Amino acid sequence: MTPDRDAVGTLMRHVLELLDGDVAAVYRDAGLPDYRPRFSPPIRALVAAGPMPIRDLAAAVGVTHSAASQTVAQMTRAGLVELAPGTDARQRIVTLTGRARSLLPAIEAEWAATSAAMRELDAELPMPVADLLTAVLAALSRRPFRERIRAFEGTPI
Repeated sequence: MTPDRDAVGTLMRHVLELLDGDVAAVYRDAGLPDYRPRFSPPIRALVAAGPMPIRDLAAAVGVTHSAASQTVAQMTRAGLVELAPGTDARQRIVTLTGRARSLLPAIEAEWAATSAAMRELDAELPMPVADLLTAVLAALSRRPFRERIRAFEGTPI
């Protein structure tokens, strides 16, 4: 069956499922079934900058505070990070655990292999995926999609 080119959200989710699913499979095959691909950017940010509040971690990896909080909660359950109170009652400081530090060689090796595999995939495409996604983000920051949809409100939904 040919995918519906107008169902862009469905296409993007499917591509993400394929990419994320295969990276997760690499971790499972390496004996890390509870490690999720979404953990690598926060771990790398914490290695680079040290312990930090969730808000700063969110900014460092380019996600919302809510998304970072959810990921940190999953990482806490997996024993990869610990939370400590910050300077005010609302702030929580994220710190890597010994378990996370012991996994760094595997995480870094997977990151390097994934980056190389992405470069190989990019070579098969009309433009690198990251370039396309960066351009999409820039266009949507100039004019959000909801505004673009509203321009066609006279069209039956």
